Amino acid sequence: MRYLPLTPDDRRAMLAKIGAADVDALFRDVPKSAVVPVSVFDLPDTQGELAVDRAMSKLAAKNVAASAAPFFCGAGAYKHHVPSAVDHLIQRSEFLTSYTPYQPEIAQGTLQYLFEFQTQVALLTGMEVANASLYDGSTATAEAVLMAQRITKRGKAILSGGLHPHYAETVETVAGLFGPVERTPVTPGSAEDIITLIDDQTACVVVQSPDVFGLIRNLRPIAEAAHAKGALLIAVVTEIVSLGLLEPPGAQGADIVAAEGQSIGNGLNFGGPYVGLFATREKFLRQMPGRLCGETVDAEGRRGFVLTLSTREQHIRREKATSNICTNSGLCTLAFTIHLSLLGEDGLTRLARLNHAKACALADRLAALPGVELVTNAFFNELTVKLPKPAGPIVDALAAKGVIAGVPASRLMKGQDKLLILAATETNTDEDFDALVAALKEAI
Repeated sequence: MRYLPLTPDDRRAMLAKIGAADVDALFRDVPKSAVVPVSVFDLPDTQGELAVDRAMSKLAAKNVAASAAPFFCGAGAYKHHVPSAVDHLIQRSEFLTSYTPYQPEIAQGTLQYLFEFQTQVALLTGMEVANASLYDGSTATAEAVLMAQRITKRGKAILSGGLHPHYAETVETVAGLFGPVERTPVTPGSAEDIITLIDDQTACVVVQSPDVFGLIRNLRPIAEAAHAKGALLIAVVTEIVSLGLLEPPGAQGADIVAAEGQSIGNGLNFGGPYVGLFATREKFLRQMPGRLCGETVDAEGRRGFVLTLSTREQHIRREKATSNICTNSGLCTLAFTIHLSLLGEDGLTRLARLNHAKACALADRLAALPGVELVTNAFFNELTVKLPKPAGPIVDALAAKGVIAGVPASRLMKGQDKLLILAATETNTDEDFDALVAALKEAI
């Protein structure tokens, strides 16, 4: 995007037009506690293009690419191998330049791959219908809570302590306006007693599996307890590859599944853009956010695709909209669809088994280290260990040696200073494990 600077005269003209005395008056509704003084940034007023280029290059050189070091970060974003065929295909001009099918009759290709994507997501999650994607897993989770509040006509949402804290914060921001959001205590490596909190005012229970610590959760008893009280179970999946091996949430009684699809077809990309997956029961179809593509036949009997459901503000009256979601993650969705099509059902299962085997090998090596305790005893490809010292400084020390050792739990939540969350995928090698173990021995 081009940089379009404003002159002082431009600013004065715009402020005068809208009736604001100055910029501070324009932002008077922003709480003072949220305003950061300009002096904090300590930026020079002007720099030439060459100087700026050098400064930015120097900053960029401090980054360590995931492909350049043994890499064990997870916690909602996972390093997987994306075949070069995926990138080649999504860069074809007919895909790359397409945005959103406002005119379905001339966007049949876009609608078709969205239809195929929806089918893939429904099969993966064990649900009956899926939409054409949302922004990412966290916003999909918030939309799921809003949907449950509409369906049950209740406000209270109960969030498991094992839900990724960023997802929980997104729910509180988006859905907290429509009812109380309760978060259960964090219990690393074990399942909290969430069932006792469900009452007649509960709209939904939100449970992540595998959870933020990597623990695989049994959703069946939670689903039964929620349904007995007229509430819904929302299952959250941050590592979608896990569904190549684990029983899908739909088979365990989930009413809505919100997931992050980044692991399939999409690289880490410095944190985005990603692709939110959303699936539910057919009886809740009319309350689903976003858009739904359907298959039909035209007047001549030829197969075609249409926007069957589009309950967003751009298409219908605001008071009837289920969401203000603007679009789907089109290109990321296409990458997901192509990669999963290349894998096939058997390929996804083999990939999932390989991920689990890598995590088991990592767990065995870490558990053998003196002072290291394995916290997660039932996991897919992510697990948590307790170190004898705070994890943050240890991770920093290992990063300086070229080993990205994982995510300190303290970065995500308070009171978990000694916990380290690590993920192992098909991209990790025995040499990576050796480097991690050797560096940890020195650091602890």
